[in-house]
Amino acid sequence: MPVESPPSQDISAGAQKQHDLFSSPQKRTVILSLLLVLATLALYNSVIHNGFINLDDNLYVTSNPRVQVGVNWPTVKWAFTSFDQANWHPLTWLSHALDWQLFKKNAGGHHYVSLLFHAFNAVLLFWLLQSATGFTWRSLMVAALFALHPVNVESVAWVAERKNVLSMMFFLLAMLAYGWYARQPSFRRYSLVPLLFALGLMSKPQVITLPCVLLLWDYWPLERLGSADSDSPRPFAKGSFRWLVIEKLPLFLLAGIDALITMRAQRAGMAVRTFTEYSMFARLGNSIVSYSRYVAHAFWPFHLSPSYGHPGDNIPVWHIVASALFLLAVTALFLLRKKPYLVVGWLWFVGTLVPMIGIVQVGDQAMADRYAYIPFIGLFWMATWSISEMAAEWHLSPRWLAVPACLSLLTASVITHRLVNYWHDSELLWDYALTVDPNDFMAHTNRGRILIAENRHDEAIAEFSRAEQLHRYPLSEVLRFADYELRHGHAEDAAVRCHKVLQLTQDPHLRAVAWTDLGVANMRLNHLSEAKDNFATALQTDPHSSGAFLGMGLLAMRMGDFNAAAEQFSSAIRTDPSDLSYFLLATALDKSGRQAEAKAAYTQAQQTSPDMNEVIQLTHQLLP
Repeated sequence: MPVESPPSQDISAGAQKQHDLFSSPQKRTVILSLLLVLATLALYNSVIHNGFINLDDNLYVTSNPRVQVGVNWPTVKWAFTSFDQANWHPLTWLSHALDWQLFKKNAGGHHYVSLLFHAFNAVLLFWLLQSATGFTWRSLMVAALFALHPVNVESVAWVAERKNVLSMMFFLLAMLAYGWYARQPSFRRYSLVPLLFALGLMSKPQVITLPCVLLLWDYWPLERLGSADSDSPRPFAKGSFRWLVIEKLPLFLLAGIDALITMRAQRAGMAVRTFTEYSMFARLGNSIVSYSRYVAHAFWPFHLSPSYGHPGDNIPVWHIVASALFLLAVTALFLLRKKPYLVVGWLWFVGTLVPMIGIVQVGDQAMADRYAYIPFIGLFWMATWSISEMAAEWHLSPRWLAVPACLSLLTASVITHRLVNYWHDSELLWDYALTVDPNDFMAHTNRGRILIAENRHDEAIAEFSRAEQLHRYPLSEVLRFADYELRHGHAEDAAVRCHKVLQLTQDPHLRAVAWTDLGVANMRLNHLSEAKDNFATALQTDPHSSGAFLGMGLLAMRMGDFNAAAEQFSSAIRTDPSDLSYFLLATALDKSGRQAEAKAAYTQAQQTSPDMNEVIQLTHQLLP
């Protein structure tokens, strides 16, 4: 029979076990990393029950035939040559394609992969800060804030934002590789940095600021700025500022190339807004105010929203002045205090936000939580280091900091858990957004899209009209509203929107689409001669307008000239071989007695279409 140990021996054994657990820095790092991963996964675990959202998830995954093929050579080729969704991010496309290959329509699988990336990013951030600064608990606190902060819910719980968590992984790996190189410079070690940077850029261009971030990293915490023979306890190779800049020229070159590709992609996707849509006053004013709002969200993360509509020229001047004074005062304070972690943290926050702050306006948002994914790291370490330094100056035991640290993480976790649940489905998400701001025009638009999917078309168009009352939409979006109204019996309202576009733009593509939609509206209203003139004008504006060819074909079918209709539909197919074009061609050929050709065209329509029932329904609307 075994002899029980006395209580004192049990306590001693427990203390010894705890000592063994943290007996080396390596063991401690591994254990803390595992705890960080477990906390992140536990907090976000409910994301596996969330579905896809009607904002971009369809374009990136659920209605993207290229992604749904899975990972193969044609998909790889398309990913590296496509500007789809006004972006060039081939690794993101391949990531989604692999997810679809593994999980198909199971949204939980897609979500959990993003969550795993986020948890890994938190660990990478912990390793990065610990290796660069030598502080374990401070680094852990920054990583925990990053992992659990509510502002990052959008990046993790939104499938279409896979690009955010994926690019962040390569960004942090590149910084870790740079620290490895800085300890013992060599070409072999350095070559890993531009490779990882390139992979990050191929995931999302938000990491484009890495060369500037590394210059800040050289100043603090690596402390590389200085002569090579200067006496310093830091284990990183030193150099002059000029040399440190030269050292990063390959990275600046990669950043410049990616910037050119991104600008081309965004213009191709008509994502960049003109100065007519957003004036320079609106851009600068919104940028200044947004910086202040981001700071507020970092330390008071309540009422976060999936959309923050751009105020345009309606932004109050006093908001701009107050925000500018706040930013100038904070900057001056940090410079005067001469604490390197404050200077670098603030410049990290300000600098990494520059590409997304809205001077070049992409889309209609004033700001976005996803844009804070990298920048908030600077604010997190500013707060953590400042509190730790103050405690040291006041000779407080670090154990006293554990209570407020845990309370702040607990508060962040509670808010994050609630936000993750709001991302459960589209209706819940946009209803929540409207509780944050009832005048959120983006939320009204997306609620309209939900109603369209539910065949509640009159209610949907009411939502779109409400959105237009709140915001002067770009003309491409006005045409999208017109298309919705055409599809659901509001031809007169669609015609009004088309006339509005024609009055406000000389862009050939937009005018061709507007003339085509106006022709469809007039055809629905039985104004056939006006419709023919509209389609003819569309073809004069854009000789490759597939929509105008379809319109001319539909008019020919109305007149009973099925051979002429087949010719027009064939022209549309040469421009855009869509399922609708093939099906209309099959219909025209069948009515003209060319059954063999009709059968071949119908087979092509079936092979092209993700949903033939929708095509047949639309054809019945076009051919009453």
